[in-house]
Amino acid sequence: MAYQLIIGNKNYSSWSLRPWLLLKHSGLLFEERRLVLRAPDFKPTVLKYSPAGRVPVLVHGDVRVWDSLSICEYLAERHPKLHLWPEEPAERALARSICAEMHSGFMELRTHMPMNCRKNFPGKGRTPEVERDIARITAIWEDCRERRAHAGPFLFGHFTIADAFYAPVALRFRTYEVELPDMAQAYVDTIFALPAMQLWLTAARSEAETIPQFEPYS
Repeated sequence: MAYQLIIGNKNYSSWSLRPWLLLKHSGLLFEERRLVLRAPDFKPTVLKYSPAGRVPVLVHGDVRVWDSLSICEYLAERHPKLHLWPEEPAERALARSICAEMHSGFMELRTHMPMNCRKNFPGKGRTPEVERDIARITAIWEDCRERRAHAGPFLFGHFTIADAFYAPVALRFRTYEVELPDMAQAYVDTIFALPAMQLWLTAARSEAETIPQFEPYS
């Protein structure tokens, strides 16, 4: 039985990107349903799938999974041969830790550098608090890459949930033209080179909706 993934606007919805990218890059079959964020019918429609009233939501038969991290965990449990988490226990614990940090943290970065695939805002949003978030994310990437550089170009060598979770940050760094150390920049380039990411970007750039709440610098 194929999955159905309920998502928001690809231009703005960083939380939707995470499970979408994991599904697409992993080659799992799924049907996508896109809802327009902040549209009058958004809340009543998404409530048909999730009591939380937010996207993304994964539908699998009678199962409903909301929250991006829960969706990714569900997929990892159902498809162990895909190794969506690192295989080694210590590496897996580290991957879960940095995903949890991304899931609950970096609020200044989210607030002042909202995801926007269609625009470029060089230098915008660079508060001292945002600079601290950028430094922490860069440190995470460099630490992971130094550990696993021999195993492949992603945070843990091969593509994992951790890469899906940090992909929207790579997009933000490109949108706001954040200068990065060489290793971190190489990682951003790796994420952008993914065919699945290019598909997302193409779709995001073709969306007609502009949502003022997500366009603080336009």
